Amino acid sequence: MNNLKSRVEDRLIDAFVVIFLTLFVIVTLYPVLNTVAISFNDGIDAIRGGIYLWPRRFSMKNYETVMGMQNLMVGAKITVLRTVLGTLSALVVNALLAFVVSRKRFLFKSQLSLFWVITMYVNGGLIPVFLLYRNLHLTGTFWVYIVPGMVSAWNMLVMRTFMLGIPDSLEESAQLDGAGYMTIFVKIISPLCKPVYATIALFVAVYHWNSWFDAMLYNRLKTQFTTLQYELMKLLNSVMQQSGSADSARNSASAVTPVTIRAAASVVTMLPIICLYPFLQRYFQTGLMIGGVKE
Repeated sequence: MNNLKSRVEDRLIDAFVVIFLTLFVIVTLYPVLNTVAISFNDGIDAIRGGIYLWPRRFSMKNYETVMGMQNLMVGAKITVLRTVLGTLSALVVNALLAFVVSRKRFLFKSQLSLFWVITMYVNGGLIPVFLLYRNLHLTGTFWVYIVPGMVSAWNMLVMRTFMLGIPDSLEESAQLDGAGYMTIFVKIISPLCKPVYATIALFVAVYHWNSWFDAMLYNRLKTQFTTLQYELMKLLNSVMQQSGSADSARNSASAVTPVTIRAAASVVTMLPIICLYPFLQRYFQTGLMIGGVKE
């Protein structure tokens, strides 16, 4: 009797979990699918609303408008370049700092950790930071995207926490065999830190890929250093200004609207990250859980 009751309870729990996860997937995927549907819909028709999972009046005009931008290819190249270089440089610099701070023999690890924690809550402000970058001759250059993002207190502390969980016996055994700190970092610590490296890499890559404010602030007059997100933002603003109102938009059969342009720009923006995430997924969960929690 007890076994029968337990089986019934287990089936009810399993059914509840399946229903809950199914609803969760629907709630999660619907905004994405709705955005894709709107992006492929005619701009004038989209003003009526009522588009859910499939475009009502199929049109490629939105993507033609986005892909026909004057500086789109330049912005795409700069964005890809800054994403790759920014992610690699951030991983190397933060990993080295985390390795140094995580060593028990390092005398000032507590003081440096406290200093980096303070920078997470206090900063100089927009104008002092701009003046600092200008005095360092970073404004108007590509390196304004790379150098300021090399060091992140949060990323460094997550890596340090993960490294503190690695047994000290591995380092001690390597030192007995004559290995130096750089050898220990490259051949012992780094291979074990792949989960947290992948997690931080995903965070940094998403930041660089979606960033547009620094391009507007520091390289507004340098079109050779523009970014994809900044160009899409300018396109959206120009469409909003040209459209004027829904009535004026209806008068043009080939017009695009801010709603459809925003949807197309969102699809162009999120597609590379969606393609990248499956390759890092197996490391992402482990790195986020182990690197973020220390018992």
